[in-house]
Amino acid sequence: MQRIRPQKLSDVIVQQLEELLLKGQFLAGQRLPSERELAERFAVSRPSLREAIQKLEAKGLVYRKQGGGTYVQEKLSPLMTDPLLNLISQHGESQFDLLEFRHALEGMAAYYAALRGSEDDLAKVAEAFKNVTSSYSDIEQQTTALVSFYMSMCEASKNIVLMQVVRSLQSLLEDNIRRNLTVLKKDKTAAEQINVQRQNIVEAILNSDPELARQASNEHLAFIEETLLNINRQDSRMQRAIRRI
Repeated sequence: MQRIRPQKLSDVIVQQLEELLLKGQFLAGQRLPSERELAERFAVSRPSLREAIQKLEAKGLVYRKQGGGTYVQEKLSPLMTDPLLNLISQHGESQFDLLEFRHALEGMAAYYAALRGSEDDLAKVAEAFKNVTSSYSDIEQQTTALVSFYMSMCEASKNIVLMQVVRSLQSLLEDNIRRNLTVLKKDKTAAEQINVQRQNIVEAILNSDPELARQASNEHLAFIEETLLNINRQDSRMQRAIRRI
């Protein structure tokens, strides 16, 4: 067995500050409290806090003004991935928040794709779904195919705002789908139900039934969320059992 290394105090502080950023307690462009205030808040030494701030700065989440304090990042370089999106992808609990957010995005996309999609749009949705069904054996291929499938629904929706939002979140959605597929592999009985649910979404869109398309999408994501939670509970019980041995 490998020896478990104790976590550095500065890393613990980083995690706590990241949680505050995710929860919106520190907004974009806002100045952080002084080092003295933060050190007192977290009950740590100022050197440890300073090291944590440097790590956040290296991640692109905050920046410093000479003699003016530390601020939450406002504008991000187009040459790098949005650090806040990267932060979300690294936090396990945020993955479920993202899955809940997908209910709104994909439910809306399915609804308006069924309502407004042209014959050409619907043909692209059907073709994208064929690629999903032919990629079950490889997680990376299936991830790519699913992202393309959801993008085809968004394009068919004819909603410019929805399309731009999904495009801006594409890397985050791709990461969420990949993670979900990796965990879902542990439940062999879930795959067949998930395939049927996706088929229901496509059929509702192709039959121009908006309400049924949205309902099918929401039921699909709700099933995935519940299945992931059940798998996590089982893994937690297994880990506890192993520790007792």
